[in-house]
Amino acid sequence: MNMKRIFALVDCNNFYASCERVFNPALKKRPVIVLSNNDGCIVALSAEAKELGIHLTAPYFKFKSLAERNNVAVFSSNYTLYADMSHRVMTVLASFSPEVEVYSIDESFLSLTGMKCSLYDYGCVIRETVMKWTGLPVSVGIAPTKTLAKAAAHLAKKDPSCGGVFDMTMNDRSVYLKKINVGNIWGIGKKYAEKLNSRGIYTAADFVTADDKWVRSHMPIAGLRTLMEMRGHSCMNIDDTPSPKKAIVSSRSFGQSIESLEFLRQSVSSYAARAAEKLRGENGLAGVVTVFIMADRFRDDPRYGASLSCELPEASSDTPVITRYALALLNRLYKEGYRYKKAGVMLSGISSSRDLQMNLFLGNRERGSAELMNTVDKVNRSYGSGTLFYASAGTEKPWSMRREFLSPSYTTRWEEILDVRI
Repeated sequence: MNMKRIFALVDCNNFYASCERVFNPALKKRPVIVLSNNDGCIVALSAEAKELGIHLTAPYFKFKSLAERNNVAVFSSNYTLYADMSHRVMTVLASFSPEVEVYSIDESFLSLTGMKCSLYDYGCVIRETVMKWTGLPVSVGIAPTKTLAKAAAHLAKKDPSCGGVFDMTMNDRSVYLKKINVGNIWGIGKKYAEKLNSRGIYTAADFVTADDKWVRSHMPIAGLRTLMEMRGHSCMNIDDTPSPKKAIVSSRSFGQSIESLEFLRQSVSSYAARAAEKLRGENGLAGVVTVFIMADRFRDDPRYGASLSCELPEASSDTPVITRYALALLNRLYKEGYRYKKAGVMLSGISSSRDLQMNLFLGNRERGSAELMNTVDKVNRSYGSGTLFYASAGTEKPWSMRREFLSPSYTTRWEEILDVRI
């Protein structure tokens, strides 16, 4: 006899904004917004900021005066801090279930199948423990399928009466599904929401009663799977072994336009090193290196954008090897007379480091040193990202992102650790 599956979706509330609040209690009730690269658009905001009418993804300059009038705390994206806080949350969640799937930086699925205790009480314990150990608020949705667990977490976050936890196994689902817009169902985007609306389907409750044949003919197979999940029939299990990435991209828009080849070389070298580090973290090897550059599209200057790729003689994750090929590609791409605003490096043709097909005619210099890379990564993990870097990445870096409102990396840099005075 198969045991009925039970899933929990744990979702960090306003994750980026909440991370900024952890180390600054004065921000607890104050509106908070977090900006994208180069402080361009709003990528996260607290509930208080939403109440002021500030919109997600909007350019910051449109709301700058409103933010200043209402004492809104503004932050540049601190990805190092957010990644570390995410890791801490996921480590806590791993103690509550033998099966955990990290779905995104601020969400995880847990399997609660077979648990004999009150699932609602267990969800409350998860929520309280994460808050106590990390300082981050989370919402917990519990249901017999992953899609319903996402819906339950949505209700737990939006309805204050839930107390941050909603157990859909103990409630009449049809009553609560009426509160969820069909476009907010996991797996249904804007395009299909509009198509469902034209059919008279506006809520999750309407979707559950939709005709199977119509869904099969007007939506992809995933649409029918979503329908089955919303009806309580589990079609997806916990995936604790995420699929390897097909490509890794490291790219940023520059804080200011640059013209010189030297500064472009610095940026590409820096992006190549970052991409190679990510690749090693995945235990992968790249067979293809791609470099792209782009002139500023928002000026009256001549427009230019191009990319080039090359196949490595042997798949590699070695930073000097990848950087050498990336810079060779850049030399072929670069043209004088343009003001460049963006560059990037993409690594593709990724395979597992266990499946390396060696090239018999490659010397040690061309192959690189795994021991050296392990040492560099270990130092940077211990003392902060960028502690050791390659000279080709430069030191002045006028091309770096504009981050005027950057908070300290409280958890990853000794010199920025929080100073508490009593």
